[in-house]
Amino acid sequence: MNPDHFPKLIGAVALAFVLLLLSSAATYVIEPGTRGLKVTLGKTADDFLPEGFGFKTPFVTSIVTVNVRQRTQAVRADCFSSDLQQVKIDLRVLYRVPEASVVQIYREFAGDPFDSLIAPRVQEAIKEVTALLTAEMIVKSREDIKKKALASALKKIGTLLVVEDIVVRDINLSNELEKAIEAKMVAEQQANQA
Repeated sequence: MNPDHFPKLIGAVALAFVLLLLSSAATYVIEPGTRGLKVTLGKTADDFLPEGFGFKTPFVTSIVTVNVRQRTQAVRADCFSSDLQQVKIDLRVLYRVPEASVVQIYREFAGDPFDSLIAPRVQEAIKEVTALLTAEMIVKSREDIKKKALASALKKIGTLLVVEDIVVRDINLSNELEKAIEAKMVAEQQANQA
């Protein structure tokens, strides 16, 4: 190998590396189930980018992705019944971000609005529903509580997000209260049999 060609070879490799770096910084790919937002020097574009491949200004524009698939998040609500018994309810909230709200949600909630928009309103809705029922009725009417809480949460959240469903996973009462409700139900069953 000729020593005179060595600097040219290093220059060619460096040029190829710079071109590769520029081409990778000038392109983006938005995965299925997400939408992209073009952020240029801190300013978010007014329209979202659909899934697929595209070009951007290197080192000036960045692409932020927002998930639009349905997601499930856990929520825990500490409530009180109408007879002033403490009830802990473990919920799962199924929600998704509609495409029309992607830009607004990123601007107002920095991407994921669950903790600041959905969870407090779902907790508030559950507390409102359980405050009207006794602890015994809360245990007996899970489905009714779920329907009323979902309707109330949908009103509070509005159209910015889509809450598909609320699943009541577990209702926890104090041990003494659980034993009292169980004893009452056993007594009712024995009375019905007699």
